[in-house]
Amino acid sequence: MRRAVSAAANVTVEAKANVVRRVVLGAMEAGADRFVVQEDPHGIVRRATETIRGITLDWVDEPRVFTEEDTVSAVSAMRESDAAVVVVLGGDGTNRAAARAWRDIPVIPVSTGTNNAFPVFVEATVAGSAAGHLACGVCDVDEVSLPAKVVRLTVDGPGAEQPLNDMALIDAVAVDDPYVGSFELFNPETLVLAVLTRADPMSIGFAGVGGRVHPVSSSDDAGLLLRFSSAQGCPTVVRAPTAPGHFDNLGLAEVRRLDLGEEVRIDGPVLLAFDGERKRHLVDGTYAVLTVRRDGPRVVDVAAVMEAAVSGGAYIR
Repeated sequence: MRRAVSAAANVTVEAKANVVRRVVLGAMEAGADRFVVQEDPHGIVRRATETIRGITLDWVDEPRVFTEEDTVSAVSAMRESDAAVVVVLGGDGTNRAAARAWRDIPVIPVSTGTNNAFPVFVEATVAGSAAGHLACGVCDVDEVSLPAKVVRLTVDGPGAEQPLNDMALIDAVAVDDPYVGSFELFNPETLVLAVLTRADPMSIGFAGVGGRVHPVSSSDDAGLLLRFSSAQGCPTVVRAPTAPGHFDNLGLAEVRRLDLGEEVRIDGPVLLAFDGERKRHLVDGTYAVLTVRRDGPRVVDVAAVMEAAVSGGAYIR
């Protein structure tokens, strides 16, 4: 939907297969030969690897339901297989699904999605090389990664359904709208509040909104709270891209830095969205408590891995 109503890029199946192929070839050059992989409806991994020899593909054997739960089950299997590192292709939502399955997943998030505040823009060949070096023990993942900040969620109140591992990597947003609909968040008048793990003017979405008024980097031990109001008559109005090429005027009644662990309460009825997609409805009488914590995925510093490999003479023949 975001690609249909905004100017988000459309990454074709062929392009994704090419990215996977480059990841695999880069990892092979670093010495890796075993890959735990997920089947998909388009056969992306099969297309990418059908002419590559000398590798073992361990296919995740889990029933598919064709939702993000397929990513959750696949990453769970990768964790159980003792994968050294997981390369995730996608945007914030795909990486969130992976993190739901593996709380401190060692991840190289390669950007191919529409909201890309969490993934990094890195050449797939280099990402694969770094993954291969980690798998082969060139350096320890704890030496080249930092746990990411995440928004953790608990729900309480009469009749509340306690969520299982609900969280957001970049933003948790409350919306005054009873319908999940197309999952997207394009109507500024329905926004209530947002809790952000980072606020970056180089990003789009709510991380970009926050970054245009009060930047908070991924390395800062803090988050950001935005409370929204109608842009009409609001003392602070920010114009920002809520999706690729899609700008809105957003009224801000409050902008405040949050300490790690500081609790933010939101009362129902509201709809909660995580990393740009509407996910959970809070009924009247229930409330959610949102906190920013640094206990999420271990995002691999690709440059640090490559520097360790080079210093060890990995590329000298």
